[in-house]
Amino acid sequence: MSNDLFWPTESEPGDTMPLPGSSEWGVGAPDPARGPVRPRTPWRTTALAAGLSALVFGGIGVGVGTEMAGGNSTPTNAAGLTVAPASAKVAADPKSLAGVAAKVLPAVVSINVQVNGGGDTGSGVILRQDGYILTNNHVIAAATGGGATVTVTFNDGTTAPATIVGADAEDDLAVIKVDKSGLPVAVLGSASSVKVGDPVLAIGSPLGLQGTVTSGIVSSVNRPVQTSDSSQPDPFGGGQQAGPTTVIDAIQTDAAINPGNSGGPLVDTAGEVIGINSAIASTGSSLGGQSGNIGVGFAIPVDQAKVVAQELIATGKATHPLLGVSLADATDSNGTSLARVQSVLAGGPAEKAGIKAGDIIVAVGDQKTAGAQAAIAAIRSHQPGQQVTVTVLRGSERKTFTVTLLDASNAQG
Repeated sequence: MSNDLFWPTESEPGDTMPLPGSSEWGVGAPDPARGPVRPRTPWRTTALAAGLSALVFGGIGVGVGTEMAGGNSTPTNAAGLTVAPASAKVAADPKSLAGVAAKVLPAVVSINVQVNGGGDTGSGVILRQDGYILTNNHVIAAATGGGATVTVTFNDGTTAPATIVGADAEDDLAVIKVDKSGLPVAVLGSASSVKVGDPVLAIGSPLGLQGTVTSGIVSSVNRPVQTSDSSQPDPFGGGQQAGPTTVIDAIQTDAAINPGNSGGPLVDTAGEVIGINSAIASTGSSLGGQSGNIGVGFAIPVDQAKVVAQELIATGKATHPLLGVSLADATDSNGTSLARVQSVLAGGPAEKAGIKAGDIIVAVGDQKTAGAQAAIAAIRSHQPGQQVTVTVLRGSERKTFTVTLLDASNAQG
């Protein structure tokens, strides 16, 4: 069975995703069958009457903590059943998972894209009261070429048409906008202090089921994940087409994530967004032609998402960091994955800092890197203009260089 990530993306021909700095990374074309996929739900598969009984959804109602407010709290007996008085009101403890869900749900939307009689569904997070919404690029990619409609459904059931403000395939993020004001907004936190084992909630519209909340923990942080799509039908009738590839420095979670959760938030117990759910691992089993949750999901850290969202709102496009090296995977005598510098861009940031071909990158900042993908993901978590330390092995000697990352769009050659 393949280990596919099944949130395929729509893209225009030629959109095959280069790694940071395009050819200057030189890691080679990824194998889409070997990595996570992006969760997205085709509109035509959201009818669930023939399959819901086979699904198991993770609930959050156990042990969430409730308190009785008002009325007689003594249970009464009716027709042999023990029931609470009709006047009793159950209020969720604001510090419980139920309280967190109640806080965040109003700021989470369902996104429907319709094109040529088909379409996709996904999720989004309201960023601003004046209608700006963050989602994944692959959720709205079918609409970027025109000829499609994007509709947002809010938590209260109302709908509104949306336009695309900006989209970035490399980061798999996009911002759309509705013509509404006074919207509830999500509180964006930080992923920098997230720890393995922290409890989290994933919120979105899996399989078109809006307002679904699942719980779990952070399974890993700084997980290098390469997502791609090679099986997406061309929305304009051109058959199958290659989709973009994205390398992210992901938060891994076991909170149940399924197609349609794409673009929805991963939140901590303070109700703050720490990531944007973007991809899942799959064993290949499916319901209605799509794979389901196996407890291995990935989210784009919100620290990166915030920067990209601000750029998309301001200019309609995002910048990308360039180290200026070509990388290849290698292994040492123990079989440990390594990131070997194959070549260095003349005049680029790496060369200026002193990095040479043949160096083995073992850390970016304080983050250890095992293999080319890990090094790429670590660099991608930074922004153009930032200084970052890169630690390499040169023969038996360990060296650390301070590199000022370049904007990839300004790279020469």
